[in-house]
Amino acid sequence: MALQEQHQPVLAAAHGGDTAALARLLALCQPDIRRYAQRNCLVSDVDDAVQEVLLVMSRRLSSLKVLAAFSGWLFKVVQRECRRLGRLALNYDPHDEERAQQWLAAHDDASLRTELVQALESLPRDYLQIVLLRDFEELSIAEIAQELGLTTAATKSRLHRARALAREYLVG
Repeated sequence: MALQEQHQPVLAAAHGGDTAALARLLALCQPDIRRYAQRNCLVSDVDDAVQEVLLVMSRRLSSLKVLAAFSGWLFKVVQRECRRLGRLALNYDPHDEERAQQWLAAHDDASLRTELVQALESLPRDYLQIVLLRDFEELSIAEIAQELGLTTAATKSRLHRARALAREYLVG
């Protein structure tokens, strides 16, 4: 995202502490942040990443030393947040990377697909339904909650438990 010329004064004012300009800048950047998060985050993490990036942006914009570096800085914040959320969602242990690579190397694409299908089929019906709605139909948490008659918190919790069970089935 390259902030257009006409938005540079808004960026400068927001950087200087103008709260109205900061609100305007957040509104201007949100579509680009969402687009970038959709390319770099797990589908289930996009909304959370956007909100967290907007929060980081509002808190840390004043620490940016060179305004011309804003776009690059913002993309790095999105990328970092997507990685953080991905590690949380997958219960990622960076020290176990070698084990995961060995497991993946021991399986070809066809066997990985077969194991994924088996992992999904092993889930209780409620968990399978929420994973399919989120990761295959790409519904938002709010849309899933509405469709299933759950609260947003219950939907997130159920999705987290479903993924943990599938992960446990796959890597033991």
